[in-house]
Amino acid sequence: MPSLLIADDHPLFRAALRQAARDALGEVELFEAGTLDAVLALLDAQPQVDLVLLDLHMPGNHGLAGLAAVRAQHPGVAVIVVSANDDPRVVRRALDHGAAGYLPKSAGLDDLRDAIRSVLACETWLPPALRASVGRAQSSPNDAALAARLASLSPQQFRVLALVAEGLLNKQIADRLDVQERTVKAHLTAIFERLGVRNRTQAGVVLRELELSDPARQIEA
Repeated sequence: MPSLLIADDHPLFRAALRQAARDALGEVELFEAGTLDAVLALLDAQPQVDLVLLDLHMPGNHGLAGLAAVRAQHPGVAVIVVSANDDPRVVRRALDHGAAGYLPKSAGLDDLRDAIRSVLACETWLPPALRASVGRAQSSPNDAALAARLASLSPQQFRVLALVAEGLLNKQIADRLDVQERTVKAHLTAIFERLGVRNRTQAGVVLRELELSDPARQIEA
């Protein structure tokens, strides 16, 4: 039986995704999370999850950083990005960072069902209306290199990097991860080497390069 995690902070949209998953698959094990921290914790606790439907803009996630986190910490889990942003360049970036599919929030139930079935069949899925424009969008050499560097980090190293990007000090990171401070320092040395940076400020900038503006919040403003 397939196992899906629906990661979105809007209950109504989670309900639509639940229905689409049940329509597409019949018997399916479903989990839900409303924050990025909850997503990562649930994936740690439920290693059988096959697919994550991941909102690009939810608490703790502002753009592609959440996608990078899931792919780095749980590389065996497929991810369909769900977003109100249908800019072909953003879709291209998401694919370059390991998304197996991209689903605009304006998509209908037929597209939702088709996306879930296709990705679980190990195919890449894009909405028909975006396929040509995404195909023409150029991959950024910087994005491709960044994705490769982030993928080289261990799950724990990625957690340390994310906390560095939040501005936490070594002792705070050690307390948060329940490890010794010297372990954090060892991780940082490895992170700097793998990312090709010299200090924690530069390391934090690497993750912030993955941030994207949220069209839904721009409309609300």
